[in-house]
Amino acid sequence: MPFDRSGQFYEAARPIEVDGGLSVRSKRGKIGEQWWSRKFVDVLEGVCDAGRLARGRAYARKGQVMDFALEPGRVLARVQGSRPRPYEVTIRITAFDDARWADVIDALATRALYRAALLAGEMPHEIVDLFTELGLPLFPNRLDIDCSCPDWGVPCKHGSAVLYVLAEAFDDDPFLVLGWRGRGRDELLDALRGTPEPEETVDPLAVEEEPLDARLADFYSPAISLGRLRERPPRGGLPPELLLRALDPPQIRVRHVPLVDVLRPVYRDLGVAEGEE
Repeated sequence: MPFDRSGQFYEAARPIEVDGGLSVRSKRGKIGEQWWSRKFVDVLEGVCDAGRLARGRAYARKGQVMDFALEPGRVLARVQGSRPRPYEVTIRITAFDDARWADVIDALATRALYRAALLAGEMPHEIVDLFTELGLPLFPNRLDIDCSCPDWGVPCKHGSAVLYVLAEAFDDDPFLVLGWRGRGRDELLDALRGTPEPEETVDPLAVEEEPLDARLADFYSPAISLGRLRERPPRGGLPPELLLRALDPPQIRVRHVPLVDVLRPVYRDLGVAEGEE
């Protein structure tokens, strides 16, 4: 039963159809295909009322969101409801200041794989951990949502619709996640290009090539003392899930989650177990 902000009951009406509205592609089930979009949806579904989110999903699928604009710390949108004038929705989060972004860029510049992925237009899964280590959560644990509609409660269905449209926009451009926190794609990538190249990761399989005629005298001699063959080689600084990063991810999903995302924590647990031996 809908009530306005003064506590008065009002009769809900069908929303006015929008020609050319921003409707999400997902017509049933979960909204958001990429890991960063699913992470955002998980957060909002954990802090928002389930019933209002369900009505918001229906609005998002009907295309009731007319437009939205994302800027550091704020998303502005218009949503067509049952009244002639569209409702205005504002969603705010904390945008990180220049000093905090300088810390983020310095941290990214020291991690070759993260830096390379971002410069290639990809969002590495581990970037969430990097932000967390710096005390800067990439995804908000709360949302400040305002809507000009008479409904009470946060979020209303109009705000919820914008959140779902935003989640699917993150699918198409993961840099919107970072832009909402204060750094757009071009500004971030320019900053990363301006940082020194990180030291190359040592390839454990690399073998220095030598001409055969230079090794004829000791070709069959062992490279190291036979007494050291049973020793464990020194542990390197390579991440346990390096193989998952190096290979093309298989197009397999487990309950709608990419297989790579399922295997990544398993590889990490194996790396921890190996280090405890």
